[in-house]
Amino acid sequence: MLCPPASIFTGIFGRHRALRVTAVIQAHFTVTPMHRSALIDEKALLQLVAAGDERAFTRVFDHYHQRLGMHIYRITRSEQVAEELVHDVFLKIWRNRELLSEIENFSVYLFVVSKNAALNALKKIAAERTRFTDLEDAAEGEPDQPDDYRYALIDEAIDRLPAQQRQVYLLSRHHRLSYQEIAEQMGISRETVKKYLQIATASMVAYIGKSVKMSPILVLKIFF
Repeated sequence: MLCPPASIFTGIFGRHRALRVTAVIQAHFTVTPMHRSALIDEKALLQLVAAGDERAFTRVFDHYHQRLGMHIYRITRSEQVAEELVHDVFLKIWRNRELLSEIENFSVYLFVVSKNAALNALKKIAAERTRFTDLEDAAEGEPDQPDDYRYALIDEAIDRLPAQQRQVYLLSRHHRLSYQEIAEQMGISRETVKKYLQIATASMVAYIGKSVKMSPILVLKIFF
C-alpha cells in the first residue's frame, strides 16, 4: 500500500504493496494538483536535499508521494504500476539529488517526470501484451526491458541471504504465507520464522543502503 511513511515504518516490508488509491487517498486526502501544492520554503529545502540532507528529502517525500500516486493512477489506471512508479521516481530524485539546485519549479518538474514515467509504463505494458498475444513476433525475440534499478538491488539482496532466511523471506513476502504456514512448511517454529524474517530484512536494508549510500530509514521508505 502506498501510505503515509508512519505505516511504512511499522513492519510491512513487502516488495509489492497494493496502492488503495480509490479507497484510501480519495477517502482520506484532498488531492491537490501537484503544480499548485509547493512546500513552504521549498527552494531552500531542495537545496538541503541536493546536499544530501535525508530529513529534508523525507519532508519532500511525505509532501508529494500521495499526490504523485494519484496523478500516476489517473494516467495508468493501475494501482500496482502507480505504486512502483512513485518509488522509482523518488529513487531517481535521490540518486540525482545534486541536480535539484538547477530546478526552478520542483512541483512542475515532478508533475512532468511522473507523467512521462506513466506514459512510458503504458507503452511497456502495451508492448508486453502485444508480445504475448503475437506468437510470430515473440519468436523473433523479446525487446529489451528497461533497467529496473530498484528491483535489481532487491533481487541482489535476496540472493545474498542464507538459504533458510531467503526461503522464509520469499514465502512471506512473495507467496504471502503466514508465519504459521511457513513454520509448518519448513519444519521450524513460528518464532524462528519471525526471527529469520527480521534478520533477512535487516540484512537486505543494510546491503541496499550501502549500495545507494542511503540510511536504513530511507531504504525502507524508497525500496520497501
